[in-house]
Amino acid sequence: MADHKHASEGTLKLRRRSAKRFLESLEDEATPEGLSNLSAERVESFFIDCSHGMGHAARRSMQAGLRTFLRFCFHERYIRKRLDHAVPTLRTYKLARVPRGLSEGQAHTVLQSVDRTTTAGRRDYAILMLLHTYGIRGGQVRALQLNDIRWTEDQILFRATKGGKDSLLPLTKEVGESLLDYLQHARPRSAYREVFLTCRAPHHPLPRSSSLSEIVRRHFRVAHIDVPSMGAHAFRHAFATRMVAEGHPFKAVADVLGHRYLSTTFIYTKVDFNALSQVALEWPGEVAS
Repeated sequence: MADHKHASEGTLKLRRRSAKRFLESLEDEATPEGLSNLSAERVESFFIDCSHGMGHAARRSMQAGLRTFLRFCFHERYIRKRLDHAVPTLRTYKLARVPRGLSEGQAHTVLQSVDRTTTAGRRDYAILMLLHTYGIRGGQVRALQLNDIRWTEDQILFRATKGGKDSLLPLTKEVGESLLDYLQHARPRSAYREVFLTCRAPHHPLPRSSSLSEIVRRHFRVAHIDVPSMGAHAFRHAFATRMVAEGHPFKAVADVLGHRYLSTTFIYTKVDFNALSQVALEWPGEVAS
């Protein structure tokens, strides 16, 4: 996948995890000889058992990973016939679940609940402002570097993840102010170029996506906001929803989100937000400098 599909490290990690889980289920048969006797029924039974208790995204990831692995096994002659089609497709239906995005009121409640008099609060507020304003992935927040904030041009650059496109977007006044407050009053001195660091020594960039998601969940709990998805991705879903609801074409939404393609299944429900493209560039460059 790395050589022929140029898959990102995140995708490779997910595929490895799926293959490992499948091989562990085979126990003593997880050998070249055991694979040669693998049946479609065994594959189907594993996936159905594995999918119980999984969310939609995790189930889709396991499905893709297992099919990819089985195609590889057939190509390398570990199995005698193609078995990727034995992985069933479990149907899901649009609007079958509660929408995962935040309402405008809920998002502002979360932002207003942050204690910005503390070091952690200043950092967390800047993180939440980025997620809410731009709908970026948590990984893009963790990867944001000091030179990606282009103060004099009133722009901010978010590096591509998952094979998408870089996004160069307007630096809004509110986001600029939150970043400047963090950088001047809360960010520890460090040789690291990443903007967001841990609050406790030894200071270093946020190590995992779960680290950032836990920050978001903590502020959801403080604000008493109860939504089905309480991680960083909740802001991303809300952002895409509000842009489409306000009439922005899918291509514009995909460009802002850094997608090559944007599926209509990404949209869940109508939310009344101000679209990013309508935000005025009000951040004074001379103050930032």
